[in-house]
Amino acid sequence: MDGTRFYHFPESERPTLVDTADEALRRQKEGGFAWLAYVDPTSEELTPLIDRLGLHPLSVEDALDENQIPKLDDFENYAFVLFNAFSYTPEKLWVQEIDFFLGDAFLVSVDRRGPDGRPLLAGTEELVARGTGSDRLGPAYVMHTLLDTLVDRKFTAIEALEDELSEAEEAVLARAKGFDPRSLQHVRRDLVILRKVLFHEREALVKICRQDCPFIPEKAVYQYRDVYDHLTRFFELTETLRDIVTSLMEIDLSLRSNEMTRASNRTNRSVRRLTFITTIFMPLSLLAGIGGMSEWSMMTGPANWRVAYPLFLLAMVLIGVGSYILLKWMVKRDEEKEDDL
Repeated sequence: MDGTRFYHFPESERPTLVDTADEALRRQKEGGFAWLAYVDPTSEELTPLIDRLGLHPLSVEDALDENQIPKLDDFENYAFVLFNAFSYTPEKLWVQEIDFFLGDAFLVSVDRRGPDGRPLLAGTEELVARGTGSDRLGPAYVMHTLLDTLVDRKFTAIEALEDELSEAEEAVLARAKGFDPRSLQHVRRDLVILRKVLFHEREALVKICRQDCPFIPEKAVYQYRDVYDHLTRFFELTETLRDIVTSLMEIDLSLRSNEMTRASNRTNRSVRRLTFITTIFMPLSLLAGIGGMSEWSMMTGPANWRVAYPLFLLAMVLIGVGSYILLKWMVKRDEEKEDDL
C-alpha cells in the first residue's frame, strides 16, 4: 500500500529504510529492532505477521476493524495498543483508528489516511529519525514519539470545535436571526464522542503509567506520563466545552421564551385596548340606536328636537367619559393588587 514504510534500527545508529517487511525482520534478528509502518493495510499484508511475529489473530482482526474503542491488551510476546486520531472539517468530526503492536524487538503501526488524503502519522518518521537518541533505545520509545505526536494533533480538532462554539456563543448572545440552534446540538454530539475516546485512551495510559505493560521499560514510563497529562487536559477541556454548550442551549431557550412572552404581552395589551374601547362604546351604540328611532321624537315631541337631540348627545358624552374614568380606575386597582402579590 502506498505510504507504507519499513525501518530497521541498528544499535546506536540511525534507522535504515528497507524495501520489505521481511528485510526489516531479517536485519532485526541480527541486532536492533524493526518498525513496520503500514498505511491502510489489507488483510493480506497483516495476516502473515501472525506467524512471523506471533501476533494473535484477534488483535490483527481488531487492527483491520476501524470501529474499536481505544485500549491496551497484553499478550504473551507483545502488547496491542489502539488509539484514535481526530480530524475536523467544517461541521464534521473524523475519528480514525491507529493501532500499534509493541514487542521487545519490533513495533508495528497501522496508520490510516485522513480526510485530506495524507496519513494521520505523516511527518513522524522525520521526528523519529532526528531524535536525540531515545528513539533508538527501543520500540517503546518510538511508540512514545508516535503517540505524543498523535495526542498533540488532537488539539487541532478540539480547538476547531472550541472556535465554532465561540461563534455560536456570540450568535446566541447577539440573537442573530440566522442562528440555528441545531449547530449547538452538532457540537454537543461531537464533544460526547471526544469525551468517550479520551476517556478510554486515558485508561490505557493509566495502565502504562502503572507499569502494567511489560514491553515498556520503566525509564520510558516517565515519557508516557507526559502523554497522559495531555490526555487529561484534553478530557477536562471537553468537559468544560460540554458545560458551555449546555449553558448556551439554556440561554437560547430562555431568550426565545422571553421573546415569546414579550410577543404575548404585546398581544394582550392590544386586546386590552380593544376591549377597553369596546366597553366604552357599547352603551353609546345602544343609546345611539335608540336615539335614531322615531319613538324618541315622539317622546320628546317633534317640535323639541332642537333641544332634545343636543341634550341626548351631551348625555352620551357624559356616559362615555364616566365609563372611561370608571374603567381606568378599575384597571389601576387591579394593577395595584397584582403588584402587592
